[in-house]
Amino acid sequence: RDLVVHIITWNVGSATPPDDITSLLGLNVGDGNTDMYIIGLQEVNSMINKRLKDVLFTDQWSDVCMERLSPFGYVLVTSQRMQGLLLLIFAKYFHLPFLRGVQTETTRTGLGGYWGNKGGISARMSVFGHSVCFLNCHLPAHMENSDQRMEDFESILQQQQFEGQAAVGVLDHDLVFWFGDLNFRIEDLDMQVVKSAIDNNKLSILWEKDQLNLAKDSETVLEGFQEGPLKFPPTYKFDVGTDTYDTSGKKRKPAWTDRILWRQRATAPAAPSVGKRGSISGLTSGIKVMQHSYRSHMEYIISDHKPVSSIFTLQFPYRVDVPLVTIIVEDEWNSIEDAKAAFKLAPNYSRSSWDWIGLYKVGFKHHKDYVGYVWAKQEESDFYRQEHQVSLGELPKSSGDFILGYYSNNMSSIVGVTEPFQVITARIFFLDLTIMKSFYS
Repeated sequence: RDLVVHIITWNVGSATPPDDITSLLGLNVGDGNTDMYIIGLQEVNSMINKRLKDVLFTDQWSDVCMERLSPFGYVLVTSQRMQGLLLLIFAKYFHLPFLRGVQTETTRTGLGGYWGNKGGISARMSVFGHSVCFLNCHLPAHMENSDQRMEDFESILQQQQFEGQAAVGVLDHDLVFWFGDLNFRIEDLDMQVVKSAIDNNKLSILWEKDQLNLAKDSETVLEGFQEGPLKFPPTYKFDVGTDTYDTSGKKRKPAWTDRILWRQRATAPAAPSVGKRGSISGLTSGIKVMQHSYRSHMEYIISDHKPVSSIFTLQFPYRVDVPLVTIIVEDEWNSIEDAKAAFKLAPNYSRSSWDWIGLYKVGFKHHKDYVGYVWAKQEESDFYRQEHQVSLGELPKSSGDFILGYYSNNMSSIVGVTEPFQVITARIFFLDLTIMKSFYS
């Protein structure tokens, strides 16, 4: 079936996460059809003491996203952090075996490339056999730096190179999503005209003066990038804690700094598109991209930026849908004797002695969030066997729904999962006679 991707970008202004991000994730209206969440944040608190804590423990934003998404079956596929930039990729657990070749990259552009307050971080992977790259950027601020923003974007594209893949650079991928605080501003129009256009919902007046829209007509590096119509008000700059545009002494002009764009690799001439800035596209390279929504979320007031989200459906002409490892397990475990599984390897799978099979409670957060594991060691006697057996040796401490996942050391990812199965743990509790005696006395 089609793959539904939900992308979010938000400059959080060093704030701590809000109490509830349900509406931002669309979990209050969603029907569970979203397959992947891509979350790109900028200006996550990166003060020295906070950064050291994040190195030792998970940062607050990753925690809150995992806590909110894991009950719905979403697992953290990968993450990347560069100072204030954070990129999180989540997917339904049953998609994990088909997200392969995951790699991340970072590029600093602040202070001439020495400081990571500005720049880009990316994650690339093969998604059901199609190469996809997600690029989260924070580009230079201020009205007069439009050219510098384009130079930094080109520098990020040139520097980010991936290893051992058919898609070496960002733009070599079948599909690229580019998002973040891109910091493009609205030219020429003064504050009064901009605010009047916003108040009267005449946003098309502002589109024509948007620096990114203007750059699309002149910058070669932007060829092929598409964006849905900006039907929401500019997302910067607000007084923190309000929906009021900047009333400080600086009085920054409102702007669409926070954007989500996409680009398909053109291996053949594109079919006629629905307008230059239409939200439906399909090249003969294969993937058809449909954008269903592109909006801001005005209810979040912890930052001077509003978060922006977009939901896409990706239609593939063909899909890789055979896992590298197939795990066979009973529908129910009642005793230690049941705690075993068989697995089969695909002919093209390169096994490692460090591969392992993890036992995960349904709702797990990431590949290390297991309740038990067993090494999937390869013995000499197993070499020619098509099916291999493993035993976990014990039951988990509590009953519930679980899955098994095969973790590949060479690929650094889960390459096989089971359907959920039940574990029923029967435990007999003995009360100390002394406690009973004192209880009855």
